[in-house]
Amino acid sequence: MTLPILLGVLLLGALLLAGAVYALRGVRPVRAVTGADETAEAAGADEAELKSRRAAEVVALGFVPEAELDTAHPAPVPAERTAVLAALADGDWEVGAAYLKAAGRDWEERWLRVRVLAGAAAGDDGWLRAWREAKPSHPALALVAADTAVVVAWNARGEGAAGDIAEERLRTFHGLLEKAKAAVREAQRVADPADPVPYMVEQSVGIGLGYPHEDYERLWAQITARGPKVLTAHTHALQYWCEKWHGSHELALSFARESAAAGEPGELLTLLPLLAYFEQDAHDPELTAEVFYKAPEIREAVDAALADLAAADPDDPRAVRMRHMLAYLLFWQDRDAAAVEQFRHVDGHIGAPPWSYAASPRSRYVYARDWAVRVTALG
Repeated sequence: MTLPILLGVLLLGALLLAGAVYALRGVRPVRAVTGADETAEAAGADEAELKSRRAAEVVALGFVPEAELDTAHPAPVPAERTAVLAALADGDWEVGAAYLKAAGRDWEERWLRVRVLAGAAAGDDGWLRAWREAKPSHPALALVAADTAVVVAWNARGEGAAGDIAEERLRTFHGLLEKAKAAVREAQRVADPADPVPYMVEQSVGIGLGYPHEDYERLWAQITARGPKVLTAHTHALQYWCEKWHGSHELALSFARESAAAGEPGELLTLLPLLAYFEQDAHDPELTAEVFYKAPEIREAVDAALADLAAADPDDPRAVRMRHMLAYLLFWQDRDAAAVEQFRHVDGHIGAPPWSYAASPRSRYVYARDWAVRVTALG
């Protein structure tokens, strides 16, 4: 299993089996096409040719062709990260250590860099072993090694809901997670007392091992005592409280609303309710996206998120996560011009929810994007 860098391993349980060109359940009704020429063309042209021409019209407006969409990353990969990964592949652990240290006390960035290093080590740990030989008691080494153990465990599990995974594979997964838990506790023991990241690493352990609510709440208290507004910590906690894992739609939405209410404008915690509604839709086959996302409370949540995003630093790397979700929800709310604004910001890189939950992320993305573009720019 490959793990998108920003999203970790917390979104595995809700892959959807959407159709190749339709988003979620409830195919969005095709709006009436006006004009005699267009009607005649639609009636007589070969369907594949028509689809190709319409796709080309959208691409001509500056959007990325479907085949070129990057499904592994939510945004362009920074050149620094690419250089670090190349150095690690050559066995240079000192570059990785310096990369992590440079995050300082930006806990969001520190978490991201730990996960970048752990993802690399899960594939080839030669540089990690060299680091251990050179600096066996280094706290940063303990942290990266712990997260690597977590990533390795989730890789062994594979994708899918628990009921779809072979019992032997689940036993292996749980055994690896128990070992990872011990490594995480060691990383916590030697860490800077102010650092929430070692406790964020444990969030994946808590989901995989099914921590009781009381235990997870204690873990959450450790995180928020150190970093109360780390967005990734909140999104990971939301996964725990979702019905697909260890909570319910009600618990997830309650947690999401509490998170959003605690945020100041520009802190982007209003992303949480959007994710909670999306998770509910993804999990509940009785819901129809065309109707569900138009509910007044969801429109209000989208409006709050738009205001939050407008107040954020334009260069905030977290904003892209908000933009992906807003593009999708605005599309379902028939707010096509606003959706297109978000699509323009994220176009080209779609390794994020909601697209990553689909059986065909490109198809889900292109269907929503091209519809909104055609309505807005092409008529």
